[in-house]
Amino acid sequence: MPLWLSISETGMRKFLTIILLIFGTTAVANETAATLYRNSVLNENERYHIATFDANHGSAYNWENCQLAAKLFQAQPGVTTRFWCEKGKFEN
Repeated sequence: MPLWLSISETGMRKFLTIILLIFGTTAVANETAATLYRNSVLNENERYHIATFDANHGSAYNWENCQLAAKLFQAQPGVTTRFWCEKGKFEN
């Protein structure tokens, strides 16, 4: 008998609950995340991923931390690249 047929109804409910929590958390994290990027000294149109802020304190928290990081990176002496934030997780 296949393993999935031997799982009780309660066991199956627990398993499905865990799966839904995992996928639900991923979807929410993508909506509340903020991602920090920079361009290149040689090509101002390049976009390089620096960091993703996806703490579970909400989108405002992640956005503020990303903006602060961008500001601090930009303020370093000699920095000629541009740093900025975009909403959502890193995408190519």
